[in-house]
Amino acid sequence: MSINYKDDNIKVLSGLEHVRKRPGMYIGSTDSYGLHHLIWEIFDNSVDEIISGNADLITLTLKKDGSVTIQDNGRGIPTGINKTTKISTLDTVFTVLNAGGKFDNNAYKTSGGLHGVGASVTNALSEWMNVTSKYDGQICESKYANGGEIIQPMKVIGKTNTTGLCVAFLPDSKIFKNINFNPSIIEERIRETSFLYKGLRIILKNEIDDSEKIFESKTGIIEYISFINEGKICIHDPIYFCGKSSGIDVEIALQYTNDSNETIVSFANSVKTKEGGSHEAAFKSCLTEVINTCARKWGMIKEKEKNFDGEDIREGVSAVISVRVPEKIIQYEGQTKNKLFTQEAKTAVNDIMYDKLNFWMVENKKYGEKIIQKALLSRDARIAAKKAREDIKALKNSSKTSSIKSTKLTPPQSKDHSINELFLVEGSSAGGTAKLARNKVNQGILMLRGKVINAEKAKIKDLLSNEEIITIISCCGTGIVPEFDINNLKYDKIIIMTDADVDGSHIQILLLTFFYRFMTPLITSGHIYIALPPLYKFTNNMSKKSQYVWEESEIIALKAKYQNFSVQRYKGLGEMNAEQLRETTMSSETRQLIQVSIEDAVLAERRVSELMGDNASVRKIWIDNNVEFTNESE
Repeated sequence: MSINYKDDNIKVLSGLEHVRKRPGMYIGSTDSYGLHHLIWEIFDNSVDEIISGNADLITLTLKKDGSVTIQDNGRGIPTGINKTTKISTLDTVFTVLNAGGKFDNNAYKTSGGLHGVGASVTNALSEWMNVTSKYDGQICESKYANGGEIIQPMKVIGKTNTTGLCVAFLPDSKIFKNINFNPSIIEERIRETSFLYKGLRIILKNEIDDSEKIFESKTGIIEYISFINEGKICIHDPIYFCGKSSGIDVEIALQYTNDSNETIVSFANSVKTKEGGSHEAAFKSCLTEVINTCARKWGMIKEKEKNFDGEDIREGVSAVISVRVPEKIIQYEGQTKNKLFTQEAKTAVNDIMYDKLNFWMVENKKYGEKIIQKALLSRDARIAAKKAREDIKALKNSSKTSSIKSTKLTPPQSKDHSINELFLVEGSSAGGTAKLARNKVNQGILMLRGKVINAEKAKIKDLLSNEEIITIISCCGTGIVPEFDINNLKYDKIIIMTDADVDGSHIQILLLTFFYRFMTPLITSGHIYIALPPLYKFTNNMSKKSQYVWEESEIIALKAKYQNFSVQRYKGLGEMNAEQLRETTMSSETRQLIQVSIEDAVLAERRVSELMGDNASVRKIWIDNNVEFTNESE
């Protein structure tokens, strides 16, 4: 039943100029993350209509001009005059910071939107925004530009017997480094949201490539778990719990696989809590307690043995935790809500999960014993890994390690870790050139021999006995998870520099897989980079002027433009002289680097498992669906 939602429900707390001056305070950054956050500010408000039971359809459209349109069939926004601002409620919501229905507990019981600031923040950081609200039989429209300035105050443009809201906006290029949205990032977030609400239909239209995708889940987070574990060998069917405690709705789904990695995704009021929080902590604690209790009861942990550690029990588990917390008690860390602080959520998750998981273990003892057996193997592997790590520490300052490093590492002169860079280079030829090209003050060169071991397939014991891996760990200084310590990092940038060919790409992927699995904080903290050496050197023989080229399309265009030219194709870094390598790839003044990041943890986990794991059939399916092969001889 629809909750009463009137003009008086909109409460005003304070202006928009501050948003434009300090956008990072409101959307985190002005890079790709912040750009996409503009969409989520509006999208989450539409999701709030889903949560409140007043909508079941959202349409998001990427336009050819770079703008975005988000439309829902919710209640729309009230259109009368707001008592505080003396302007229409519609204009108040989109032009006054901290104005929205979420400050009034009667309008929204739970909410994923940012306490009403989202709409105005997106407006403040847009070149223009147009809003249409269908409410109380009328179609009303408002237009804004130049960071939230009212160009057309709300006016009635028609009548209707439906309700809903449509928001269209174009990000401001003066604020953002790049205003091109990434469809795959948007698609993953939409898919995620569709899993959280059974029956919700979300349509993603991309007018740039004339595509349309529909996302709708029949089984909710059970389907989400199946999506996460697609292609993996699962021990049992997904386990699902739901219930309500302390006014908080809780949904949990989990499933164990034969993998060694854990994937836990948590949400509060439909917004992903990337850093977890009280609800995720409760899940981990409860899972550990129940599994240990059953293991002791069934005699699988001996009387004098210690309980399993949490990491032993979570090995191979995939879980989705979703809580819906009343607006009046929800607490997050920071404006972007990466971590839930609400302590009541911890109690609610424990209340719902403990008895139900215990019951499942007893009723499905065959699978429960398999889970415990997996934990036993995990514990043994952890102990072996701990010994291997201790061996690495012992080797760290040994003559053997020093000898290996002396032949592989050319360190920088500076002892200032905040400016130092480490280039990972494969082969003596490329390594020799890189040593001549480097800035000796702050750039170090680590020469690797051949392709490193695949960290996704290798056992930890084999991984930690690999000479190249040991050298990388020793040079970085941080150790590996779980003992990883970012404070011991010896370099601000770790740059993977390989040939611009298939073998070079393979080496990149193998190194990234290792960093992802065992030194993840290096990626999440922004310390891993990929160098971009040019593919060609193009010379205009008439003018004798040369330029470096990174794209195939660019070299084709240059060939068409000039008749008398010469082209040098760089098949490897070793084909460049030191001056060329410095100018194109290593000098901070002229180089191009890609900073490696994890946009979506679930997608990253799927891709690494699919492309680097043991299941060749899953990898073949992905390649067939995503790679277009061409005949170079044609």
